[in-house]
Amino acid sequence: MVSLVTCHSSSAIGNGSRGVREADLIMEKMACSFAIRYYPDMANEFAKMHSAGMHSALDWNDLRLVLAIAREGSLSGAARRLGVAHSTVFRRLGTIERTIGTRLFERFRDGYAPTPAGETAAASAARLEDEVLALERKLAGQDLRPSGPVRITTTDTLGAVLMRHLPAMRAAHPEIQPEIAISNTMANLTRREAEIAIRPTPAPSELLVGRRVADIAHAVYGSRAYLARRHDKDLSAHDWIGLDDVLAGTVIAGWMRDNFRSARIACRVDALPALRDAAIAGMGLALLPCYVGDLAPALRRVTPKTLAEPRSALWLLTHDDLKRTARIRATLDFLAKALASERALFEGKRADSARR
Repeated sequence: MVSLVTCHSSSAIGNGSRGVREADLIMEKMACSFAIRYYPDMANEFAKMHSAGMHSALDWNDLRLVLAIAREGSLSGAARRLGVAHSTVFRRLGTIERTIGTRLFERFRDGYAPTPAGETAAASAARLEDEVLALERKLAGQDLRPSGPVRITTTDTLGAVLMRHLPAMRAAHPEIQPEIAISNTMANLTRREAEIAIRPTPAPSELLVGRRVADIAHAVYGSRAYLARRHDKDLSAHDWIGLDDVLAGTVIAGWMRDNFRSARIACRVDALPALRDAAIAGMGLALLPCYVGDLAPALRRVTPKTLAEPRSALWLLTHDDLKRTARIRATLDFLAKALASERALFEGKRADSARR
């Protein structure tokens, strides 16, 4: 039953396997054989798909495509996830369904919904993906050389802090090429969307390992121009800049709900740099991390001392399977020291001359 699914290069989704180097194909076949040998559940997944009526050959790229459509609910979403054209996904799905003689998705105006056969295929593909990714992480963890790309994800506010230290990292480790992904969405390190995450969070996922670099302090800020015309000591009497629902899960949004639920909101923003910029423009008061607010010369702390709440911390995270990889270890060690050198900024303890 194992012969039901064959493994080919991921580039086959878009361009076919013709351009793939022979050595790459050999390595991929070895990886698939290794996975099936040491992960017996893979054979069971193939058997489930066979019993569901998928009797013809499927390759791993077929399963990845079906899984992407099931997860995204549309061809365009699947195309973005896979990095291929919409027409490629449309064509490949049609070929897959004709090959196996089974309809995998129902087509609706607002997207694609899996049939029972499609649900079986997607569920099996997801389990296979987990096994393959686990294998990749374990193999990557055996890398002993501090060289190669390291994908680092961080937020739009921490990106500027990180960039200040990259030249020194490049000088210390010239064979490591950092790849920086700026996103406020927590990248899935388990699925290798990134290898290292630099995140402000009260409590990181238990699936990750890492270091707590510093506490992150917060204070209320207003522009000098705004505070010159608004002298209310009662903070609830002021205009406030709120956060859009996309940031509802942040500690800042939680603090606003707990303390100023009935506040007069002058405007809402969906990113912390925009929150800072709106405060600079004089729209109202804003709760900001001190490493953001203290570096803006046009802003002044309304609460001179940092607030006891909200609580957050700066974490440097990776997956347990990767922490012993040489390039990951070297990057983590460097970033831990570099970011720790900015602890006073993160914890709101910079001198007044640096704040104001």
